[in-house]
Amino acid sequence: MTNVHTDIQKILEVRHHDPFSVLGRHPEGNDQVVVRVFKPATQTVKLLPHHLPLERVPNTDLFEWRGPAKQVPHRYQLEWQDEQGRVQAGYDPYCFNPQLGDLDLHLFGEGKHWHAYRFLGAHLWETEGVQGTLFAVWAPNAQRVSVVGEFNRWDGRCYPMRARGGSGVWELFIPHLGAHQLYKFEIHGRDSGQIFLKTDPYGFGFELRPQTSSYVVESPKHTWQDGTWLTARQQRDWLHSPMGIYEVHLGSWQQAEGGGFLNYRELAHRLVDYVKKLGFTHIELLPVAEHPLDASWGYQVTGYFAPSSRYGSPDDFRYFVDHCHLQGIGVILDWVPGHFPKDAHGLAWFDGTALYEYADPRQGEHRDWGTLIFNYGRHEVKNFLLSNALFWLAEYHIDGLRVDAVASMLYLDYSRQQGEWVPNIYGGNENLEAIAFLRELNAVTHAEHPGTFIIAEESTSWPQVTRPTWLGGLGFSMKWNMGWMHDTLEYMSKDPIYRFHHHQHLTFGMLYAFTENFLLPFSHDEVVHGKRSLLDRMPGDCWQRFANLRLLYTYMWTYPGKKLLFMGGEFAQGREWNFESSLEWDLLNLPAHTGIQTLIGDLNRLYQSIPALHRYEFEAKGFAWIDCHDAAQSVISYMRHGEENEEVTVILNFTPVPRHDYRIGVSAPGYYQEAFNSDAHYYGGSNVGNLPMEAEKVAWMGKEYSLNLTLPPLGGIILQRV
Repeated sequence: MTNVHTDIQKILEVRHHDPFSVLGRHPEGNDQVVVRVFKPATQTVKLLPHHLPLERVPNTDLFEWRGPAKQVPHRYQLEWQDEQGRVQAGYDPYCFNPQLGDLDLHLFGEGKHWHAYRFLGAHLWETEGVQGTLFAVWAPNAQRVSVVGEFNRWDGRCYPMRARGGSGVWELFIPHLGAHQLYKFEIHGRDSGQIFLKTDPYGFGFELRPQTSSYVVESPKHTWQDGTWLTARQQRDWLHSPMGIYEVHLGSWQQAEGGGFLNYRELAHRLVDYVKKLGFTHIELLPVAEHPLDASWGYQVTGYFAPSSRYGSPDDFRYFVDHCHLQGIGVILDWVPGHFPKDAHGLAWFDGTALYEYADPRQGEHRDWGTLIFNYGRHEVKNFLLSNALFWLAEYHIDGLRVDAVASMLYLDYSRQQGEWVPNIYGGNENLEAIAFLRELNAVTHAEHPGTFIIAEESTSWPQVTRPTWLGGLGFSMKWNMGWMHDTLEYMSKDPIYRFHHHQHLTFGMLYAFTENFLLPFSHDEVVHGKRSLLDRMPGDCWQRFANLRLLYTYMWTYPGKKLLFMGGEFAQGREWNFESSLEWDLLNLPAHTGIQTLIGDLNRLYQSIPALHRYEFEAKGFAWIDCHDAAQSVISYMRHGEENEEVTVILNFTPVPRHDYRIGVSAPGYYQEAFNSDAHYYGGSNVGNLPMEAEKVAWMGKEYSLNLTLPPLGGIILQRV
């Protein structure tokens, strides 16, 4: 009897870890049962269908009924009258058996449940013919967890959850609760005794910031139409196919009349039409997972399983992806498994302990960003991230993930001074747990969703980032070529009169160009925080700045590697990117800017139509220098090769001086013509170039034949043999 009284006291104090052992229907003596109901702010409670009144335990909100078992079915309903006199009826949540399967919990605890989101979070649910919502959350160090929301006046006393043994998972099926209900989890810390109000880590929808509640998402109504795309994606040889990526921040690409966000559906049509016109093959979105702070651009995530409500509903985002696929455009998401914000409603200190993060701040905190680092060594945390990656690929048909800040995950001493980090078990600075996680991420996603790709934003010389895990690599599909990007922008920022001193910035990258599967990025990071726009970083007068930018893009599109360009760069936006306002679309009324836009479209089409420019982007046989030593004139020339007889010649002049009678060696006789000239008048250039010409039998640069060319000022030309 003492134990019962103790348990009841814990229920009244809202600190019982297993409320189902007290509440609900329980046998008591021969063929007798007791039914206990804890309902704050309630006047009376009755058992249906016989309207058997429950007695209030004096001075409490606990109600009890005792009587013959045959009078109360195992699945019984209640009728209650609240303090305002309103009468309601429904099934008692505490008369239902556990809903989660033991296998799910076991796999989750092992870190091997690739689809943990299918049972954790809030799911519309039906059991024994009764509809409602099943809630589940992982909080192993909580004494008590409750579901709170508008449906119970955010009162944590009303719906305490069931602890599922040693799994650390809590669950509760709430009958009759449907979609669109706002909710959070109220967590009572076991050790601290503190109360935490947390949003659902596996929440599928969130209300619009600055509000932070999760909401129960209705079953998807969108009918996918992209089956043909998905089938082709599995069979596509993307390694040897062109890939031009347009990087987009949805909130500032275009905005609604008078400001404000466009819906995913509006963006789908506007953005896809624009991207197709320019010839890009993919869109890469800055993180769309829910985040509270606009200024984080989506990189400080609190809702890993929810497309941001800024732009619409989950079905609206499904429509966006589907429309892209139907129009032949792939969709890549920026994904942030390296850190998360400290917001009190989010993952930080989730159950009163360092649960998702490392406890030691030398391991668990990014001081530069004011964020926390995931504990990759914990099975359930690793499972959270793995299932999240698969969630976007499976549930939203995403074609690839670009993994943010991989270097910060690989190195324990990333942006830390001596004494501010903890070495690994071997005394090194490698984060062995993060490395194991990344390898598993790549192995699992590629196995589960063949044809998708995982891209690393990795800025160091870590070896074999894009080599298979079974060869000791990390297993990524591609890696951003940050070295090439930095060297190129550093070179282009120099006044042409000094560029001959920095010629190695153009040539050094070829020493490592084929050690990884590289993607060439001019991303959002290069046009913020005082770095200025790409146009504004070019030296010289107005004409020279535009000519330099045209030359830069010509170099990028003819250099080995897939291509990525951040929005605004395609028409030479003048100012730095500002996430709060739309791009400067009015610049397209000026010929110089439309010239850049036309050039990007032509480069994309050329890149896709000429196999030599894309077939061997990751292999040394796709590239050969013609001359990399002409530093005195700041000229480089090279050949790009495809299959047999597939080749183009590229010559780039990085000074504002036309080079007449510039001779280069070529590999074969015949007529050569310009397939592209960045100085053409319809791009805004001076129209210096070459008519079709026949190769002369004059040995040059180790070649039997050669061409005598005129090189345009600050211009690049692409020659094809006719």
